Amino acid sequence: MVRVSDGPSTWESRSGPHATVIDATAAAQRELDVAERDLLLGAKPPDGGDGDALAALTALLQADLQACNRTIVAHMDSPVALIPQLAAHIVAAGGKRLRPLLTLASARLCGYGARAEDQRHVNLAACVEFIHTATLLHDDVVDESRLRRGLASANAVFGNKASVLVGDFLFARAFQLMVADGSLPVLAILSGAAATIAEGEVLQLATQNDLSTSEERYLNVIKGKTAALFAAACQVGAVVANRPAAEEQALASYGLNLGMAFQLVDDALDYAADQATLGKTVGDDFREGKITMPVLAAYGASDAEGRRFWDRTIERSEQTEDDLGHALALIGHTGAITATINRAGAFAHAAKQALGPFRESTIKHALLDVADYTLSRAR
Repeated sequence: MVRVSDGPSTWESRSGPHATVIDATAAAQRELDVAERDLLLGAKPPDGGDGDALAALTALLQADLQACNRTIVAHMDSPVALIPQLAAHIVAAGGKRLRPLLTLASARLCGYGARAEDQRHVNLAACVEFIHTATLLHDDVVDESRLRRGLASANAVFGNKASVLVGDFLFARAFQLMVADGSLPVLAILSGAAATIAEGEVLQLATQNDLSTSEERYLNVIKGKTAALFAAACQVGAVVANRPAAEEQALASYGLNLGMAFQLVDDALDYAADQATLGKTVGDDFREGKITMPVLAAYGASDAEGRRFWDRTIERSEQTEDDLGHALALIGHTGAITATINRAGAFAHAAKQALGPFRESTIKHALLDVADYTLSRAR
């Protein structure tokens, strides 16, 4: 069990109208105990349908994933009690662990991990998860989100300042794991992905409320903020296995296209799912004026009256209580969700094609099924 500092420590919770001082050391230990228990049980993907594809991949990699989860829990530790407490809050909230699973699966696909001493893929999978979790903490602050995976977001519970700083801590932990791996190519791939994620988020901020954004620019946003880490997560699996550059690039292509499909479906779900399925408040993208594929498709297919609606609600951010319902109706009427899912389908197909160079195996078929799983989330 991971232990935090026993020294006295307090922090102020600003989630209520009055600041309340609590014993952070005890609270941090409780959060870590929950996180450790949940992590060591392994990821729990959705049941039924193509969600079974993720369950199958998880089952194939159970030992590797549990080792990865132990690494995550160990590296969340800090003598500053608020750090493990806040980190454990978001980690214990669950999630599919898809990105670290991709690192583990890619390494196994390339023949790495059969020996007891083969642990690089495990540590790098933890590194990938830390990068991802750090970006979630920062994103929720930027987006002023109140929910994450169906629970109160870290910034809603602990405040923006703590969330940003703990996100920085997790980024630092990720870089420590990269350095410990000792491979300059790995460092180049993962540090490059971290920089690209930031560029994607800034580009998204620059396109906010701008209906003149082209589809190409939107795709560059999701390539940066989401797909780049998918690509890196897969590529490093080939690097640790010392596979040829062609296999590295094939796995990077698989991850990139999978990530594009994944984010397109996520953007569709913001207008097509309920809150329980989405894990966040439905319509957040609309309220924030984010330019996503459903909005671009609906705007392009709208008549003059529809375009005036989008100009008012997105360009000028003049929204009333009933506007989300009208936006959903317009998106449905124009076929924008179907157009978005079709676009995602093309990327999922490209992801599957990228695995062509690899011999047939259970892991390969599991990765092919994961591409189908990304689309099934929209059904």
